[in-house]
Amino acid sequence: MNSRGDPVGPFPDDADPAAYDRLRRRVLWRMPMGLYVLGSRAGERRNLMTLNWAMQVSLDPKLVAVSVERSAVTHGLIAEGGCFSLALVARADRAAVRAFVKPAQHDAQARTLAGVAYRDGLSGAPIPELAMGYVDCGLRETLDLGSHSLFVGEVLDAGFAAGGEDVPVLRMEDTRMSYGG
Repeated sequence: MNSRGDPVGPFPDDADPAAYDRLRRRVLWRMPMGLYVLGSRAGERRNLMTLNWAMQVSLDPKLVAVSVERSAVTHGLIAEGGCFSLALVARADRAAVRAFVKPAQHDAQARTLAGVAYRDGLSGAPIPELAMGYVDCGLRETLDLGSHSLFVGEVLDAGFAAGGEDVPVLRMEDTRMSYGG
């Protein structure tokens, strides 16, 4: 559905648009996706945002793509700041991602976003301390996709927290959250 609540086409000729739109969304919601925390920065402004549309898109160079809604605070920060981080979250920390569904309150003195401690990566983007693993990226390409932009970043740094490599990664289906479709 679009922002007005109308089904989004195209539709098969013999389909009821509303029923087909519901079916298509249910199928798209079943596609396996991770649930991440996306860090962004422009100057002294920082944000962490819950994100589920992310993937590696190249081996050489190592490139990661994230799709961000154009109206999101994070969209502007990535476009202006030219960097982002993508934090992998442990399944056990599923409740923590809810803190980042709205713009995160930044406490520069305490170095927290939405009450979660962070450090700045090589790119300058914040990496939350709750990350079991992360990639830190410099922006290489931006593709306008309508409601979203696809940001493609080159991996400048990556790592795991102690023991993080053996921890099950949070996926969208581990929560009651849904986005997209």
